[in-house]
Amino acid sequence: MPSPPVPSKKPPPATKPPAIGRYWRANLRLMGILLAVWALAGLGAGVLFADYLNELGSLGGFPLGFWFAQQGSIIIFILLILIYAVAMNRLDARHHREMAEQSRGSSR
Repeated sequence: MPSPPVPSKKPPPATKPPAIGRYWRANLRLMGILLAVWALAGLGAGVLFADYLNELGSLGGFPLGFWFAQQGSIIIFILLILIYAVAMNRLDARHHREMAEQSRGSSR
């Protein structure tokens, strides 16, 4: 007869400090906002609103809708990368401070 299965001795799941949850929520919120801006700039300004932008005028001799489709979305994408890097540096610094405070508080 086969022997009964041996229950595995898994360690209990570790609880995450609240600072980690706040960090990831802020990170996901920032990424969501920046992705929405990128989608509006790339798809909205370059494709969906191109006719309206073309009526507004031109930039460098090219219709504004064409300019956004070719150049504007790339420039906005690069600016969003810069904004993300700066915002994440600030968020990381705040997170490190919170984690240091938690470790000082738990070691007492």
